[in-house]
Amino acid sequence: MAISRRKAGGFTLVELLVVITIIGILVGLLLPAVQGVREAARLVSCKNNLYQLGDAAQQHLAKYLFLPSGGWGYMWTGDPDMGYGKRQPGGWLYSSLSFLGLDTIHDLAQGQPSSTKFNTLGQMRAMGSAIFVCPTRRKVMGYPPTESSYNANQPITSSKTDYAANAGTLMELDSGPSSGCTTSYPNCSGGWNPFPPVANFDGAIARRSEVMPAQIIDGMQQTIYAGEKFLQPGYYYTGTAGSDNNSAYEGYDWDTERWVPNPQAADGNDAARQPLRDVPGGSDCQERFGSAHYAGFNVVFCDGSARLLSFSIDLRTFGRLGVRNDRLVIDPSKY
Repeated sequence: MAISRRKAGGFTLVELLVVITIIGILVGLLLPAVQGVREAARLVSCKNNLYQLGDAAQQHLAKYLFLPSGGWGYMWTGDPDMGYGKRQPGGWLYSSLSFLGLDTIHDLAQGQPSSTKFNTLGQMRAMGSAIFVCPTRRKVMGYPPTESSYNANQPITSSKTDYAANAGTLMELDSGPSSGCTTSYPNCSGGWNPFPPVANFDGAIARRSEVMPAQIIDGMQQTIYAGEKFLQPGYYYTGTAGSDNNSAYEGYDWDTERWVPNPQAADGNDAARQPLRDVPGGSDCQERFGSAHYAGFNVVFCDGSARLLSFSIDLRTFGRLGVRNDRLVIDPSKY
C-alpha cells in the first residue's frame, strides 16, 4: 500500500531572500513619496505661519495706522511699556505678539520697575513660538544665545525666528541708542541718529519705521512684507551665525530683517541678495532671503496674501517686489 507524504511547509533560503529584496525595493520606492508628502505638509505649515504674521500686520495697521516698526537696533529687545511704532525698541515680531494671541509673552514685564524688568525681559527673550519657526528647518526650542541686550538679561536659551521682514534695498545695521534710553526717551545718546526717515528707505520695515499704506505707492499686494530667511544648515541649532544669534524680539538686525537686490543697479545682479535654498559654506552673516524647502521660499505681501517664490526668480523682479515706491507694477505671472 502506497503512503503519501505532505511536503514540509516554510520558505527556502532563496525564497526568503527574494521576498526581502522585493520588500527593500518597495520601501525604496515608497520612502521618497512619504518624505515628499511630509515636506508638502511642512511647506503648507510654513506658509500658514507667514499668513498669520501677515494677518497680525493687518491688525496692527488697523489699530495704529502703520505697519509694525523695526525697532531701535540689535542691542535692544521689546519692552511692553514703550508702546508701538518709533517708541518701541523691540522689532516687528515683538510688536506682532499681541495680534498673534501671544499677549502672555508681550506683556510679561509690563509695569515692572527697572530693577526687576531687566531679568524679566531676559526670560521673555527665551520664550519662543511655533509661528516663528519653519518645521522644514528646525524645531521649536530654546537655542544658545550669543548676543546681549541693553535692556534685557542674557537668558540660558533664546527664541529664534525663520522669518524676516522686508527692509528693502538699504541696510543700516546699528546697535541703537545707548543703554538707558527707555527711561530717558526721547532724550537718548549713542547711536540714536541718524535714523532713516520713511523717505530714505524703500522697504516695508526699517529702524523706528512707521510705514503707512499711502507710503506703499506700488500697492500693498505688490510689496513684500516678510519672508523666509536663508540660514546655513550647520547653524540651525548653534545660535552662533552672525545673522541668527539673537532672540526673535530684538530690534532691527539681519536676524529679523533681510534685504532685496537693488532693481536700479547697472546689471540688476546682486549675488549677496540672491534668494537661496539653505546650503553650507560662505559667510555666516547673510542679507538674503531663502529657505530649507526644495520648491522655493514663502513670502507674505503687505496685503496679507502669501505665496511661494522660486529661488531662480529674476533679481530685478524680486527687487521690485521688495521696493514699495518704485512705481512699477509687476505682472504676477512673472513671479
